[in-house]
Amino acid sequence: MRTLGVLKRYPAVLVTVVALGGVLLLLAVGEEPVAASVATVYAAAFVAWTLVGMVRDVLRGHVGLDILAVVAMVATLAVGEYLASLIIVLMLSGGEALEDYASHRAKRDLSALLDRSPRIAHVLTHSQASDADTTEDVPVDEVRVGDVLLVRPSEIVPVDGVLLTATGSFDESSLTGESMPVSREAGGEVLSGAVNGARAVRIRAVRRSADSQYQQIVALVHAAEKSRAPVVRLADRFAIPFTAVALVLAGAAWGISGDPTRFAEVLVLATPCPLLIAAPVAFLGGLSRAAKAGVIIKGGAVIEQLARVRSAAFDKTGTLTQGSPTLVDVRPAPGVTAEELLMLAASAEQYSSHVLAAGIRSAAADRGLVLRAASEASEVATNGVTAVVDGRTVVVGKPAYVASVAPETVRPTLSTGEAAAYVAVDGRFAGVLILADAARPEAPAVVSWLRRNGVEDVMMLTGDVRSTAEAIGDQVGIEDIHADLLPPQKVQLAGEFEPRPIMMVGDGVNDAPVLAAADIGIAMGARGATAAGDAAAVVILVDSLAKVVDAVSIGRHTLRVALTAIWIGIGLSIGLMLIAMTGLIPAVVGALVQEVVDLATILYALRALRGPRSTLGSAT
Repeated sequence: MRTLGVLKRYPAVLVTVVALGGVLLLLAVGEEPVAASVATVYAAAFVAWTLVGMVRDVLRGHVGLDILAVVAMVATLAVGEYLASLIIVLMLSGGEALEDYASHRAKRDLSALLDRSPRIAHVLTHSQASDADTTEDVPVDEVRVGDVLLVRPSEIVPVDGVLLTATGSFDESSLTGESMPVSREAGGEVLSGAVNGARAVRIRAVRRSADSQYQQIVALVHAAEKSRAPVVRLADRFAIPFTAVALVLAGAAWGISGDPTRFAEVLVLATPCPLLIAAPVAFLGGLSRAAKAGVIIKGGAVIEQLARVRSAAFDKTGTLTQGSPTLVDVRPAPGVTAEELLMLAASAEQYSSHVLAAGIRSAAADRGLVLRAASEASEVATNGVTAVVDGRTVVVGKPAYVASVAPETVRPTLSTGEAAAYVAVDGRFAGVLILADAARPEAPAVVSWLRRNGVEDVMMLTGDVRSTAEAIGDQVGIEDIHADLLPPQKVQLAGEFEPRPIMMVGDGVNDAPVLAAADIGIAMGARGATAAGDAAAVVILVDSLAKVVDAVSIGRHTLRVALTAIWIGIGLSIGLMLIAMTGLIPAVVGALVQEVVDLATILYALRALRGPRSTLGSAT
């Protein structure tokens, strides 16, 4: 039944199978002239149909390998090897089915992400008349921010939300690759795509469906599936030399033997399926393997760039560091109390997206300080924020930014790993808040692995002050440090740096310009709904820098498999053609052997789904 279903989906295969069966039946009953006529007419019609497709390809500027198959079919018909011609037709018409099968195997983990996309949400509404909650099922696209949703046991969370139930357990493996369930408490963020545990929970939607984590991952997967890997174009470039070699060998065999049949016997072993199918299958396998590991790679072109990367640049805050700095000291200027300084700074930082702002707000909350709302607020990205709080103009940010309104700003001495947020109030320097953001424990191993595995230069690009940047650089093993940078300066450095390709790793928000400027932009998108990371070519869904190593390892393994599959196809075909030049392989046998070569090459390409485990302790 399954075979019948395949034949129905691919009518050209069905017609070819019927034609081949009919020819064999005619031969069995002794009607060889009729069998030859049927085979010749059908093969000729298929050649004409193929030629029309070839002309269309040439008009689009694409020269492919179908010419070999056409010449082989014409040659086999010309010398009376009509069974071999039909086998070639079967191979070409079945190429689409074979490619679909291999592609389905290669992208099974990508498909699993798409198939699990939530479609329905249970929205809770409170009835005043009955003083009870009622549930209404709505399409997930109609969920609004602020809606309260019921998520039943084992259901997929439909949109990003905040947990209202006291506690909950969620399986986030489809998002992060982490196999163990994670626990959340009331107020914790729950990401769409996570699978609820054994008890029903309530969440409040904080993002629409289109903006939620899982839907953005799905969008990335769709984009990755539609991309055309450059190695496929590389396979196309093999077309002309491979065709020339095949024709030369076939012509030489004919010339040496004086037998035109030898020309056909050689060419039937030069069919192009390994080149046309193996490379895209390998790249789909690499994309699928990366997705399973919690790394979304936006297409085959990115995989090739990752495989060839020679330089790497890292942002500091949230990339090389934990990204959650904590307040360790408050140093007010004369005439300002520590409590007043922290309250005013935290009130202004309510309007900042900088990672230090979260640490300042958290410290104020821990001390029980009540924050004030600002009547006006504005932020200059990577520099600081200005807000009018209780009629006072509060400026919080980098020393140069604060010094522009308070020239007497004083820079304190900082210890290793510390960062400072400078504060001015009404044009006067008000003090400094000292925060510490520890380096990620895996960062030194990542930097070391990159250097051991062919990445020649590793540098840090940060907007932070040099003293803090150098302290983190010492901890993680980076000596080439560029500090006090504005976004345009980061872009300029990434564009000028050699050798290339260069990989830039950042947080996906503040680093969007430089991620776009680098050959490969990698966004640490594990926190919040940053998965789409339009500027990034790679999005890491797990809050671990070690996934950079996974991305590079998978890229290298995938490219290696794709190129090896191509060379296996070429090598076996040329080797068999050389044998066929001696007359040891009849045309029908050669056509069947080439089918085996095709299958072997494509099965090898599926090795991209697996590979050596990328560990920080060894080369891959």
